[in-house]
Amino acid sequence: MISTVYAVLLAAGASRRFGKDNKLLIEIEGKPLVRRVAQRLLASRAAGVIVVTGFEAKRIAEALSGLDVQFAANPDYTAGLSSSIRCGVAALPEGAGGAMIALADMPGLTTALVDRLLAAFAQAGARKIVYPAGARQAQGNPVIWPARFFAQLQTLTGDAGARKLIGGNGDETRALRVDDEAMLRDIDTPGDLEQVRRFLSCFFTMSIY
Repeated sequence: MISTVYAVLLAAGASRRFGKDNKLLIEIEGKPLVRRVAQRLLASRAAGVIVVTGFEAKRIAEALSGLDVQFAANPDYTAGLSSSIRCGVAALPEGAGGAMIALADMPGLTTALVDRLLAAFAQAGARKIVYPAGARQAQGNPVIWPARFFAQLQTLTGDAGARKLIGGNGDETRALRVDDEAMLRDIDTPGDLEQVRRFLSCFFTMSIY
């Protein structure tokens, strides 16, 4: 276990671009998407998982029933992704040495990748921002932030997340090459779901939890 790194799973968004259904509750291989991602984080060497909720918080909690996760309610989730990051960081226990900010709409995320990121973070002395990058070297998710950046994460605004903060600290980052880019894909629209189906080469069930 990487004892001081906690996963912060962002599951507060309204998934407006997906349509009338909540994309996080779509069943993939018999599980709601948000549960699939949470279970892979829980199986990793992270110290624990904090789930940030907002839109349809009760349904999200029901989808995660029985899992050993902590919930952090974000009343300002409509203000954008940054509000959920701030909420998740604020919920970290005292003494946390790092926060892995993870998106709940990434069906290809694996426990193996999470553990690789955690290992890279440890090898960097828990001082570098660590993230996965595909063949084009674009920054992917999840991203591990050292504790020394927590105060800056708490100042984020808008819906762009922390990309600008990463860009402004290029010398403080470590990119981990990921050859299978299916692990880095998220779902925003029904079209994205179709692409993920092809990349994951598995059967997706489009029933709603």
